[in-house]
Amino acid sequence: MGVEGCTKCIKYLLFVFNFIFWLAGGVILGVSLWLRHDPQTSELMGLQLDDKQAPSTFYIGVYILITVGAVMMFVGFLGCYGAIQESQCLLGTFFACLVLLFACEVAAGIWGFINKDQVTQEMKDFYDNAYASATLPSSIGAAISGKDEKREKAEGVLKVFHNTLQCCGTNKLTQGLMLTRGVCPKMDSLKDQLTQASCHYRIDELFTTKLYLIGIAALVVAVIMIFEMIFSMILCCGIRNSSVY
Repeated sequence: MGVEGCTKCIKYLLFVFNFIFWLAGGVILGVSLWLRHDPQTSELMGLQLDDKQAPSTFYIGVYILITVGAVMMFVGFLGCYGAIQESQCLLGTFFACLVLLFACEVAAGIWGFINKDQVTQEMKDFYDNAYASATLPSSIGAAISGKDEKREKAEGVLKVFHNTLQCCGTNKLTQGLMLTRGVCPKMDSLKDQLTQASCHYRIDELFTTKLYLIGIAALVVAVIMIFEMIFSMILCCGIRNSSVY
């Protein structure tokens, strides 16, 4: 097989990898949009307590994913077109975009690894603040009027947590107190009511699952990008050599 035959072979391989890359970009974009609008996370991230919004560190990672997915689809299309046209200029631009995208993904991965515990801890702290506000003794004025707006708002936040995650309190003691206040989700039996999972456990479960999903998607894309960088450079060199002859 001559230089021209090898060039065509690499061209088709690069086209296939670029098409897979384009599809992967669409999948990541779809997954990230699902993570952004998932009912569980949307309910929790939209909460507000004492003019303080729920922590949005998780959404920073999701917005990065949305951007990466959109850019991947554009770069994948650029690579496919460059491979079909055998254009050194387009392939060089495609390679440069891949390098930048790969660097951004590595940086985002490092940021995510560093902040993976912060995401869950911030949400736990937000829940604990709501719990503390809901269980604090009422002020004298509120006790006389029989209406404590701060406590009612905090209990509303707790209800969203409990109904969204199907949890109650942080341990058995707090679960008993929350049950008496009627802010825990209703269960079919008393046994189910008393054995509900704690909200700290559910928060860990929710975000750990989603962060693993993000990590797996990023790893798959990184492997595809490495192969594409190799093939695009080989094809670019093959086109240059064939043009010499």
